[in-house]
Amino acid sequence: MKTISGKVLRDAFISAANCIAANKKDIDALNVFPVPDGDTGTNMAMTLGSAKAELERMGDGVSVPEVAKAMSGALLRGARGNSGVITSILFKGYDKAFKDVGEVTAQDLAKAMTLGVERAYKAVMKPTEGTILTVARLAAEKANELCMQDMDISEMWEAVCEQAEKTLDETPEMLPTLKKAGVVDAGGKGFCMYMRAMGDVFAGRGIYEFKESEAKPAEPVTIETYASAVGKFEGEITFTYCTEYIVRKASGCGESLKLRAYLESIGDCVVVVEDDEIIKVHVHTNNPGLAIEKGLEYGSINLPKIENMRYQHENAKKADKVTVSSSNKAYVSVPPEKPYGFVAVAAGPGIEAMFKDAGADCIVKGGQTMNPSTQDILAAIQATPAETVFVLPNNKNIIMAAEQAVKLADRKVCVLQTRTIPQGISALLAYDPEADFNTLRSSMTEAFERVKTGQVTFAARDSEFDGVSIKNGEILALDNGKLSFVDTDMNKAAYRLIKRMVDGDTEFVTVIVGEEATDADAEALRQRVEEKFGSRFDVTVIRGDQPVYYYIISVE
Repeated sequence: MKTISGKVLRDAFISAANCIAANKKDIDALNVFPVPDGDTGTNMAMTLGSAKAELERMGDGVSVPEVAKAMSGALLRGARGNSGVITSILFKGYDKAFKDVGEVTAQDLAKAMTLGVERAYKAVMKPTEGTILTVARLAAEKANELCMQDMDISEMWEAVCEQAEKTLDETPEMLPTLKKAGVVDAGGKGFCMYMRAMGDVFAGRGIYEFKESEAKPAEPVTIETYASAVGKFEGEITFTYCTEYIVRKASGCGESLKLRAYLESIGDCVVVVEDDEIIKVHVHTNNPGLAIEKGLEYGSINLPKIENMRYQHENAKKADKVTVSSSNKAYVSVPPEKPYGFVAVAAGPGIEAMFKDAGADCIVKGGQTMNPSTQDILAAIQATPAETVFVLPNNKNIIMAAEQAVKLADRKVCVLQTRTIPQGISALLAYDPEADFNTLRSSMTEAFERVKTGQVTFAARDSEFDGVSIKNGEILALDNGKLSFVDTDMNKAAYRLIKRMVDGDTEFVTVIVGEEATDADAEALRQRVEEKFGSRFDVTVIRGDQPVYYYIISVE
C-alpha cells in the first residue's frame, strides 16, 4: 500500500479508539502511585471515543480531508485530562497536513505526525521529556527519516511503531520518578498502543475489534502520574506589561498559531482568538513593542492597550465580594450582562454549594476520577453572562482541557491554574468587583498560591513508591500533591497531616469532609486538633461530600 484513502484513514482512527478503550485499565495501571483520581488510560479512551461515533457514521466514499477534520474537531471538544488534550493536539496534525490531500502518502503521514508534535510541544508551558511528547517526537523523526524511501506505508509504520516502543522503554531513564516506581510513561504507552492499532489497518489486518459490552467492569481509577505530567503550570507573574490589541487580518496572512507561539516565547497568559476577519491578542510581556511588531506581520492593528500590572496591583483597593449563584443543569449560550464571571470545576454537593456561595456562576461537575471535557467547560463558559470569564479547574489534570476551551469561546477567558479545591475557593474569595482584569488576575493568583492543600484518600491497588510498600486500601496522605506518608486510619492520617502542614504563620485551617467520613469522624478530628493547638488558629469543618477524598484540608 503506497497511499491511503479516506476509508482506510477512517478505519485507522476507529481502530485507535477501540484499542485504547479495550486497554485503558492496563494504561491506568502504569501510574507512579495508586491515588484514585483522573487517569491516563481512561482520559485517552474517553477523548478518542468522542470521535468514534462521528467517524462510524461516515460512508466508505468519505474523503481524506473530511475524515481528518471530523476527527480533529471531535477530539478538540472531547479532550479530557492532560493525556487527552495532548492526544487531541497530536491528531490535529493530521487535519492540518491532509487539508488538500486526495490520497495520503508516506510523506503526508510524516508531515502530519511532525505538525502534531510541534503543536503539542507549543501547547505545554514547560514540556517534560520522558513523557508521551518524547515518544511522539522520536516516532515523528523516524517517519521523516523513512518517508522518502520506496517502501509500503505499512512497512514504514511498523518501523515508526518500533521506534516509539523503543523510546517508551527508555522513559524511566529520562524521568527518575518513573524509574523509582518501575514503570514506563502511561501516556507514551497509550500512544504506542493506538499507533499499533492504526498500523493493523494500514497492513490490511482490519480494525481493532472492541465492543463496549466486553469492557472490564468499572473500577476506581488512579491518578495520572505526578512525575509524567507533561506540563508544570506556574501562576507567578514575571512579566510587567499587559498588552492587548486587535489585528484586522491582511489577505494571505499566516496562521495565528505562529503568532501565539511567538507571544508565548516572550510572555505568558497568552490569548489569541480569531475569526475570518480579525485576531484578538492578549499577552503579559516585558517587551510590548515586540508583541505589537509581530502582530503587524498579520495585518493592521487597532485599539492597542498597554498597562503596567505592577502599578495596578500596588494601587488596587479591596472591596466587598459579589456573590452570584446559578445551576449548571442546562447550559445555553447567553450574552454578557456584566464584566466578570466565574466557572468552577467541583465534585460533591457541599463543595458545589461553597463555590456558588462564593460567587461562581456555573459549576462543571467533575474532578477526581471524572475529568470534564473541553466541551463541558466551554458550555459553562458560554452560559456565564460575562464579558470575561475566569475558569477555576481545581485539578492539575483539568487545566489543559480548560486552556483548550479558551480558543473556542466567543468571549475573553482566563484560566486561573488552581490545582485544588482550597485554591479555587481562595481565588474566588479574592474577587474584587471594582478591580480591572490585570489586578484581578494578580490578586486571585496570589490568593490561591498562599494556600496549602492536604488530602487524605486511599490506595486503589498494591504498589511500591520510592521504597515504600503500599497496600490496597491503606490511607494515603498528600501534602500539596505529594505523597507524605501512609497510615491505616483516616482520622489519624488527617491529624498527622495537619500537624505537618501548620506553622507559626498559620491563621486558618479548614477541613472539608468527604462522603465516606461521618459527622462523628469529623467532630472527633476537630476536637483533637483544637486540643493540640488551642487558639493558635481557627479550625472550620465543612461537609463537602466529595468522592475519593475522606478529607481535603486547607491551611492558610
